[in-house]
Amino acid sequence: MVGILFPNESRSDSPMAFTNVSFTLFSAVELLKRHHLLREIITPDRWTLDAANLPGANTPIPAITYDTRKVVQGSLLFVKGRFKPEFLDGTDDKGLYAYVAEEDHSDRTRAIGIIVDDVHKAMSLLSAAFYGMPQNELTMVGITGTKGKTTTAFLAHAILNEHSHGRCALFSSVSLCLDGHTMLPSKLTTPESLDAFRMMRQAVDNGMTHLVMEVSSQAYKVSRVYGLTFDVAAFLNISPDHISPIEHPTFEDYFHCKRQIIANCRSLVLSAACDHHDLLREDAAAAGVEVTEFAMDGGAQVVTRLDPNNKEGFIATIADGERSVTLEPMALEMAGEFNIVNAAAAIAIACRAGAKADSPAMRAMLRVQVPGRMERFRCGDDLLVYVDFAHNYISVKSLVDEIERVYGERDPRITLVSGTTGGKAIDRREGIVKGALGRVESFVFTLDDPNFEDPADIARQMQSYVTDPKAETQIVIPREDAIAKAIADARGHDDRLNIVLVIGKGDETRNIINGKPVPYEGDGAVVRRVLGIGPAGRTA
Repeated sequence: MVGILFPNESRSDSPMAFTNVSFTLFSAVELLKRHHLLREIITPDRWTLDAANLPGANTPIPAITYDTRKVVQGSLLFVKGRFKPEFLDGTDDKGLYAYVAEEDHSDRTRAIGIIVDDVHKAMSLLSAAFYGMPQNELTMVGITGTKGKTTTAFLAHAILNEHSHGRCALFSSVSLCLDGHTMLPSKLTTPESLDAFRMMRQAVDNGMTHLVMEVSSQAYKVSRVYGLTFDVAAFLNISPDHISPIEHPTFEDYFHCKRQIIANCRSLVLSAACDHHDLLREDAAAAGVEVTEFAMDGGAQVVTRLDPNNKEGFIATIADGERSVTLEPMALEMAGEFNIVNAAAAIAIACRAGAKADSPAMRAMLRVQVPGRMERFRCGDDLLVYVDFAHNYISVKSLVDEIERVYGERDPRITLVSGTTGGKAIDRREGIVKGALGRVESFVFTLDDPNFEDPADIARQMQSYVTDPKAETQIVIPREDAIAKAIADARGHDDRLNIVLVIGKGDETRNIINGKPVPYEGDGAVVRRVLGIGPAGRTA
């Protein structure tokens, strides 16, 4: 299996009332020492490096948390992020035993202070130890890339869940699955390390044997997966994204963070067409990691080709040792040539994770529909609306490419409804427009998580990048109104096939405005309401 091994770590059989008798102040400090993270221990009486003789040093710690509101008797607290010292006020009365931090907080609490060089790395290591190293009981799959992570994760999960007889967990930006069948909403692409290990423990206790998880660049930037080694890692693609003062200052930093998954895996699944492919191969060679490549139309161990008899179908061929296996033609529930590439990645992942190339489990991915990913709504023969999460240059370009591939012979009129986030990933504003420019005839710019920026300013900036003199542009800030306006305009051009692309939010049902989440109906719900169709009106 995977992960870092520490001696004398045990686990509980129940995540609901978890106690790890081996996890004590002494064992925690010794673990931090082994990873050269400990600076010193601060108590009301002295500063020291030796935890052995401190009060309660060998007593099991009953709870860990990074939220002062959840402190209970005997808790170990991780002080991280935008933490205000006053949050510690009152924690002594709740029974705070010790805290892990990069600064001394003895002016706020009598609890033992474990001062470290990097609290995020410390939290990952100690959380894994507290929950009994659950990653060692799972076949771990980590998927990274600029686009396609979620879809590929869902497809790979479907295959491996079928392969393992319903014992595959999933951590994605859309959903969590800890029991092989129940999908729960997710908050982050990659959970905080403490939450991730807690859920891994729950998954193991639920009988899971496999875990598929998305791994974001931020996961390595802020050490959410520090100490994890993946049995299979997948690197799908790379393009400029998440470049901002609060995410990655440069593309180099973004790419470097994503590349860390290669040094922390046992085998790598890599796109043969990935930008900077040679560097990624060099990373794998330096780490001694075996590489399996996937591609469209040849030049890799796993190849998908368009089905000549079905524009939305494909045929997959897998090199399996000395033989080659060609699967029967398939068609995904989700449209898109880029999703056929994602299917190739999922097949390669599943094979590396133990599934047979010719296993019937491969067809499990045909039933997958990821919410907000290429959801298609049909209104008559001349109006189609797609809801998709596309939110940067490469994903928008891929989306428009696919629309032209499938419907180009009908000369469709394409409308794009889009906004973009405020305060981060500034490059997306031009990238979204660039990905559609010259092919989209009508742009409707609207609100999409503006945060502390004025959404009208963001919309005007995006509008300024439209250099096609033939393209229509308008700004409609309320997102519901923008979608309704785009559909109404499309209906006014009923002499042609009209395709409306509503992008950016996918399945999200909130907008971040002035730092707070504001409930939103959801793009799919708005489209169904405007078109006057129910869930049954959604077409595959």
